[in-house]
Amino acid sequence: MIEKLKLIEKKYNEINEKLMSPEVMNDLELYKKLMKESKMLSPIVEKYLEYSACDRLIVEAKEILASSDSELKELAEAELEESKEKLLQINDDLRVLLLPKDPNDDRNVIIEIRGGAGGEEAALFASVLYRMYSMYAETKGYKTELNYLNETELGGFKEVSFMVEGFGAYSRFKFESGVHRVQRVPETEASGRIHTSTVTVAVLPEADDVEIEINTEDLEITRHRSAGAGGQHVNKTESAIRIIHIPTGIEVDCQDERSQNKNKDKAMKILKSRIYELERAKVDKALSTERKSQVGTGDRSERIRTYNYPQGRVSDHRIGLTLYYLENFLNGKLDEMIDALITADRAEQLKANTD
Repeated sequence: MIEKLKLIEKKYNEINEKLMSPEVMNDLELYKKLMKESKMLSPIVEKYLEYSACDRLIVEAKEILASSDSELKELAEAELEESKEKLLQINDDLRVLLLPKDPNDDRNVIIEIRGGAGGEEAALFASVLYRMYSMYAETKGYKTELNYLNETELGGFKEVSFMVEGFGAYSRFKFESGVHRVQRVPETEASGRIHTSTVTVAVLPEADDVEIEINTEDLEITRHRSAGAGGQHVNKTESAIRIIHIPTGIEVDCQDERSQNKNKDKAMKILKSRIYELERAKVDKALSTERKSQVGTGDRSERIRTYNYPQGRVSDHRIGLTLYYLENFLNGKLDEMIDALITADRAEQLKANTD
C-alpha cells in the first residue's frame, strides 16, 4: 500500500506542476481535466502525508526509548502509544480512500419517481418523496430542475422526473433506487385503517454526450400537449415532446418547458441517461459473480425502505437501520441514512478486497 501511495503522491505533484504551466492554463478543457484529477487525489495525498508524519513520530519515540535519556523516556512512551493508535486509524482511512471509486459519483442525476401499488395514495406519496428529495438537494447546495410531471386530481404524482445538478450528486442519491413502501392512514379513508402503498424510484447518472451516440433514424419524435389534472400545468400548445428509442423501446416524455426545443433537449438528456444505465446494467450482470453489496444492486424492483407514519419511523431494509424522526426525514434530513448506506457499502468493499 505504501508504494502505491508514493506513486499517487508523485502523480499528484506532477499534475499540480502542470496546472501552473501557461500551456495548460490556456487550454480550458485540459485544465478542467487536470483540476478534476487533482481534486480526486488530494484527500488521499493529505491522508498519506498525515500517515508519514505519524510514522516519523513513532521512529523518533523509539529512538528516545533506546537512548540513555531517562527524563524523556516517559514522554516518549506516551507519544509512542498515542501515535500507534493514530497510525492504525489513518491506515484504515487510507484503505477506504484507496477503494475503487464509482466513476459516476461526481455526476448529476436524473431521478424518476412513479406511483406503484395503492392508486391515489401511492401517487400522493410520490409527491411527498419528490418534495423530500428536492429539500435534501437544497441543503447540499444542488440545483433541481423538473423534466416531466403527470399529476392527479388530488395533487399526487403518477410520475415525476427531475434533474439534480451538482458535484457529487450521484454519490448522495444512488442508493435511493428501488421500491419505497409507505404505511399510513390515507386522508380519503374514513374508517382510519392503515394502508400500505408503494412508490418506485430510479436514480440515473447523467450521461455525457461523448459516451452515448444515438442514431437519429432510431428515434420516433412526436409533439403533444402537456398532460395533467388541469390548471397551470396544462399547456394550450403542443410544446411537450415524446421520444421513443426504437431499438430499446425506451420512451421519454418531457413537458415542463413551454419551448419545444428545450423539452427536446431535456428529453434527449434523459434518453441518453437511460440508455447509459441500460448498458451499465448489462455490464453489472456480466460481472455478477463479483461482490453484491448489502445495500443492494439499485434494481428498481427491490424493496429498500418503509415509511411508517403511525410509528413515526423510517426503516431501511438493506442495512437494518431504523430512524424515529419520520417528519424531519421527509423534510429532507437524509444525511444520517445516506451516510450509513455509504459506510455499509464501503465496509462490503473492504471485506471483498480482503477475502
